[in-house]
Amino acid sequence: MRKYLLIGVSAFVLGAGSMAYVSQQALASSQPRAKTYKMLELFGDVLDTVERQYVTEVDDKKLIEAAIDGMLTSLDPHSGYLNPESFDDMRDQTRGEYGGLGIEVTSEDGVVKVISPMDGTPAFKAGVKAGDFITAVNGGSVLGLSVNDAVKQMRGKPGEPVTLTIAREKTDPFDVKLIREVIKPKSATAKLEGDYGYLRVSAFNEKTTDEAEAAIVDLRAKNPKMKGLILDLRNNPGGLLDQAVGISDLFLDGGEIVSQRGRDPRDVERYNARAGDVTGGLPVVVLINSGSASAAEIVAGALQDRKRAELVGLTSFGKGSVQTVIPLRGGVDGALKLTTARYYTPAGRSIQKTGIQPDLEVAETRDEAQSIANRAFQFSEASFRNALNAEEGKTRIGAHEPAEAPPADFNTTTGDFQLARAKDVLRYGSVAATPKLPKPTAKMAEVVSKLPKLEPKPVAK
Repeated sequence: MRKYLLIGVSAFVLGAGSMAYVSQQALASSQPRAKTYKMLELFGDVLDTVERQYVTEVDDKKLIEAAIDGMLTSLDPHSGYLNPESFDDMRDQTRGEYGGLGIEVTSEDGVVKVISPMDGTPAFKAGVKAGDFITAVNGGSVLGLSVNDAVKQMRGKPGEPVTLTIAREKTDPFDVKLIREVIKPKSATAKLEGDYGYLRVSAFNEKTTDEAEAAIVDLRAKNPKMKGLILDLRNNPGGLLDQAVGISDLFLDGGEIVSQRGRDPRDVERYNARAGDVTGGLPVVVLINSGSASAAEIVAGALQDRKRAELVGLTSFGKGSVQTVIPLRGGVDGALKLTTARYYTPAGRSIQKTGIQPDLEVAETRDEAQSIANRAFQFSEASFRNALNAEEGKTRIGAHEPAEAPPADFNTTTGDFQLARAKDVLRYGSVAATPKLPKPTAKMAEVVSKLPKLEPKPVAK
């Protein structure tokens, strides 16, 4: 509110002094305004033509919503229009609870596939398993639907029944009847890994910092002699800025965490840590990969720049922009999700398109090492054609052989090589002191032209 009030007061005070220039300014601004009105008239003509001549009847509301969304998405990949239903869904996700079944899903060849059921949820109790395919919801096929559209059908008011049709390997398709409940997924979970604590942060919703702090306190209570902590931010798509600041604050004893800068170079907002480190100064290693984006990169960048943690894994996604959700008529007409600023790490780095590079580069599997050596398989912010530009002269690291990958005798099915190397860094005290493994023998792509072209897919924010 303060910013809008200051602008309003300034406009009032300057109003009298600017009266003498009205005629000159009116002439200068009339031409671009006339062009805007002409284009709006063109939009009206197109809408009218579609209404009258399209092969089937159209929904004006959907057409206009699509036009608004198209205007915003043309700016950059992360701006967009949220209709009232989508706006409600977004608020449910950021609140950290919603009415649903408790299934984490993805899309595979146009089919909704279960990644895992959440412990204690209706899906878990009903016996839904990882690897199951959901082919229908309440008798209606979800084949070919996007994950978001399929999820919308599974979510709803707690207490309502839902029937899922499940396809499972080596069995005939069968129906599972469930009752929706209030789902409260934990975005922060922890466990002990020998002498070290392991904290997994999967997203940043309104409860993430509180959950993470409680988890760390619990770990230290279980093992008062804990020697270090691993913070796992792999495949974390981001979320709320204040929660990224909160997670960083848990490990820092004051100082800057992140700054954001808008269109006006003077419009800089800085976020600082408060005194107190919840770990008591324990060594920290952060795990990242190409799926670590946005808020996850803020945390990784802050802890790396402030020399509070060393990073193990792969270069992060590279989303260095901030989106502001602006409700329209209090949310009645949905909301705009608009890119309003870039963020910078404490050292003044913008990681837009380039990402944050780890202190120790480690591929999770030998196949992943090969894909890194072949840039055609890499997906990041730089993959989007209309992504905001990086800093002048900065580019994302290209195809290369990663520093480390699992040796041939490492079982990646039962083991986590990146986690194992993070433990090694804690054990030896630093990346510099950790003995390095032989460089993997990934081959640089010599026939890139024969590789299939991969279209960028949107990631979650």
